[in-house]
Amino acid sequence: MTLHFCRQFTTKIVMCVLLSAVALAQTPGEQAWEILKTGASSTKSDTRANTARALALVTNDAKVVEVLDQALQDKDGDVRAAAATSLGTLKAKSSAPKMIEIAKQETNGDVVMAIAKALTEMGEEKGYEVFYAVVTGERKSGQGLVASQEKMMADTLKNPKAMANVAFQQGMGFVPFGGVALGAFQAVRANGKNQALVKAAAVKTLGHDPDPRSIKAIVGATTDKEWIVRAAAFDALARRGDSAVVPQIMNGLSDKEDVVQLTAAAAIMHLANIPSKGRK
Repeated sequence: MTLHFCRQFTTKIVMCVLLSAVALAQTPGEQAWEILKTGASSTKSDTRANTARALALVTNDAKVVEVLDQALQDKDGDVRAAAATSLGTLKAKSSAPKMIEIAKQETNGDVVMAIAKALTEMGEEKGYEVFYAVVTGERKSGQGLVASQEKMMADTLKNPKAMANVAFQQGMGFVPFGGVALGAFQAVRANGKNQALVKAAAVKTLGHDPDPRSIKAIVGATTDKEWIVRAAAFDALARRGDSAVVPQIMNGLSDKEDVVQLTAAAAIMHLANIPSKGRK
């Protein structure tokens, strides 16, 4: 019995060692992708939506588009809208036919507007039909809207929150501050964190500054005490596109804030796929 126990114990140790070796063997991009896959399948709708928003940072990756295509079928409207918006940002034209079909059945105004905007960003004229219907109350063919479509349009136009969401997401971009949706943005502002919002905006702006000192400042902001500033920093680094910073920002993969961790994962995955500036 003692021998049997020792064998079991030894087997567990070997398994732990092997699993640790596999984890250590993963590249930064692979570690980031695991976090994003977990976020996309989370039981929490907020996490799934934040993941869908963050994925718009990862360009030229077919598996990202595949995950977003699946998110278009999510049971939660915020997730579907986030997925559509990200697909538009990525200009994933392969998803256009699916989005057109989904829009025909969709009754959530936010989702329909997100799909329409995404389609126009892809160069698909079908997207304009939704905006035409909002303005005229009918389709371009001259046919009236079906009852469910009329209700959806009316609810969208009459609901200030829905319209604010459309304006915020579509007018200011998919992630004004690193994957932060309207609700999170408003919560930060309501808590008197206006200074943090200003700092986050400044971090985003620095992302376009070619001065090397700015990139050091942005990397430093990834450890800021305010999560919205940290999220903005990872977002800015992704858009700046210098993969040399990856070793310095791996801390983001273990950030305690869901939105920050997902944005960091998307940023690292994106940066890991491009060469470092200054290297051939």
